[in-house]
Amino acid sequence: MLDTLDGMTSHQSTQTMKPATAAKKLGVYLEATPAEFQEGVVSRAELNELQAKPPQWLQDLRLNGPHPRPVVAAKLGVSIAGLARGGVTEPLTTEQIEALKQEGPEWLVRERATQAEVRKESARIKKKNADRQA
Repeated sequence: MLDTLDGMTSHQSTQTMKPATAAKKLGVYLEATPAEFQEGVVSRAELNELQAKPPQWLQDLRLNGPHPRPVVAAKLGVSIAGLARGGVTEPLTTEQIEALKQEGPEWLVRERATQAEVRKESARIKKKNADRQA
């Protein structure tokens, strides 16, 4: 048995991910990325490189969009479910997000208030648990 183990060499396989996973980690809308990004696989090293030194297409997407729902929700200060309740199901550009903020539709005001309450309650529970531990 030891003889067979001696002949084995240790090698580290390259960890790869689907483009959809990489886009999610980069916070961009997959369908707006270049075709070569959408059609390939992304290694962990490539993802780290994209995060450390984003190419122009990635910088433009992050700045102008279209943005995926989690990013849209964060920029509007609401939950993803709140976006859906407000009828926002498609990716939005930064310009569209800013227009929504300016318009201040009733659903957005309501969802922001709901999100503020959720954050306040989460903070209260966190403090309560910290006090209990102390």
